[in-house]
Amino acid sequence: MVPRVLSTATADALIDRLRAMHGPVMFHQSGGCCDGSAPMCYQAGEFKVGSRDVYLGDIHGARFFIGAAQFEYWEHTQLIIDAVPGRGAGFSLEGPEGLRFLTRSRVFTDAEAAALQAAGPPLRGDQV
Repeated sequence: MVPRVLSTATADALIDRLRAMHGPVMFHQSGGCCDGSAPMCYQAGEFKVGSRDVYLGDIHGARFFIGAAQFEYWEHTQLIIDAVPGRGAGFSLEGPEGLRFLTRSRVFTDAEAAALQAAGPPLRGDQV
């Protein structure tokens, strides 16, 4: 099964750095007001995942959730989490690190989309 979310080696290195400082981490991408649709990194359990949030999978050992409204826009794409130079999002752990997480994407092929459709909907936040 094709993963709905994956991460680059650069993002993995930043996750390792954050994990060394803060312990286990998690991600949420909301499309909210403050940082748009930037992927936000939190200490595991620090962000309350709701029943409408969608669990996309794990990146480098960290759970990754997306808000339901955002998932509706992006469900046909694979999210690729990268890290690039710049200031991180205001509430995200990487803020002071000189790097920020960034979401790239690619459209699923017809075969990948069919396989995901056949597998059924992804789990919701209260099912993980």
